Amino acid sequence: MNLRRAVVNTILKALLDTLCEIDATEFVEALRSPGCGTGNRLPDDSGACAGGTGGGFPAGPMILAVNHINFLEVPILVTHSYPLLLTGLVKSETWKNPVMAFLFDTYKAIPINRNGSYLQTFRNVREAIEKGFFVCIAPEGSRSKNGILRRGKAGIVQLALITGAPVLPVVHFGGEKLWDNLRHFRRTPFRFRVGRPFRFKYEGRPDRAAREIMLTELMGQMAALLPEQMRGVYAEQARRDCRYLEFL
Repeated sequence: MNLRRAVVNTILKALLDTLCEIDATEFVEALRSPGCGTGNRLPDDSGACAGGTGGGFPAGPMILAVNHINFLEVPILVTHSYPLLLTGLVKSETWKNPVMAFLFDTYKAIPINRNGSYLQTFRNVREAIEKGFFVCIAPEGSRSKNGILRRGKAGIVQLALITGAPVLPVVHFGGEKLWDNLRHFRRTPFRFRVGRPFRFKYEGRPDRAAREIMLTELMGQMAALLPEQMRGVYAEQARRDCRYLEFL
């Protein structure tokens, strides 16, 4: 599987770099640490961490809260952060396409049935994090398309509380012009920005009202990274202090 992932990653990254002008430097640098991470990088044949000396990735996995504009954001993050073990949630019906199913299986994508129970999805996310995967989750659920941040859903808060994993806000912009650029044979600029990782702090089990505040504070952290005109309903929250976020 490591060889398959390496080959697929090389081909997919080349294709994405042809279609898009990608600046994911801030994202990749945010995941680096002085030492070589354990459990979330693919080892080379010698058993040492791939990629040589002078860097590495943090040992602990995180939940990456990513804004959802189109279908390319997670593939871009996955390919540009290789050999980091990174995956994301994908709607289950997409597996009906054999090509997409091959790609999702290669990157250990986690299916989500948006019309059914999320219980199995929660279990799969927890298992992935325990195995050292960084998991991309779009709190908005559905695509924004125009780039303006939509209202989030509280599932990501429950996942963070259940797993205990830190949350890293990751946003991008430029991808909202993808289809227009394709029609005019232009490359689409994707700009990624990263915030500060945090954990939710709460004594006991938060009720629904507390979870909604946590979600609003999370979305505000994402909004603060976006241009003013793309912050949507979270523009005010982007400038407020947070009650339930413990920054790392």
